[in-house]
Amino acid sequence: MTASPLRPTCPCGSGAAYGACCGRLHRGSAQAGTAEELMRSRYAAFAVGDAAYLWRTWHPRTRPEDLELDASRTWTGLRVLGSGEDWVEFVATYDSPAGPGEQSERSRFERRGGRWVYVDGDLG
Repeated sequence: MTASPLRPTCPCGSGAAYGACCGRLHRGSAQAGTAEELMRSRYAAFAVGDAAYLWRTWHPRTRPEDLELDASRTWTGLRVLGSGEDWVEFVATYDSPAGPGEQSERSRFERRGGRWVYVDGDLG
């Protein structure tokens, strides 16, 4: 599934229209300016099913060879708990056939070739 530019609000929780927020990053017309902006755009990519964006923004040293998203999981919310220059701690909520759940992570990011990329994270 690919993201729709007509999506009313961005899944990242900014309150902005998807096309003006994370959609512009997903389309490649802008780059994330901070680690938190990249993390929010990656969450939005999970929410809209944009595996190609997730793969492109993953550090080549740590990204998987293939990335397949779980189509049975619907991402329902994002709460950022804290962030620094190269890390973001968050809780993402979802619905799945097994019921609602959440994923907590402290993610690490790195600037590579002038762009932020996701390195890895510690699940909570």
